[in-house]
Amino acid sequence: MITVDEAARRTGRNSETVRRWIREGKLRAAKVGNRHMVDEADLEAAIERPRSVGVPEAWRTLPSGRLAPDWVEALHQTREGR
Repeated sequence: MITVDEAARRTGRNSETVRRWIREGKLRAAKVGNRHMVDEADLEAAIERPRSVGVPEAWRTLPSGRLAPDWVEALHQTREGR
């Protein structure tokens, strides 16, 4: 179990973002005293993202017939600084 602050550091997010995930039910947490504690496995499950999004077949190829880039993955990589 880790604190909200540690969960925020590990995900590169703000502590308030992690607390919001807990309030919204996106991340399970246990209350220990006056602090929320997060299980590391639950944190990993909460931040996992699908590698592709279900899109119509017609959108998977360009007009030239070539496969279209995975725009969702490209956006994630840009946001992660890669």
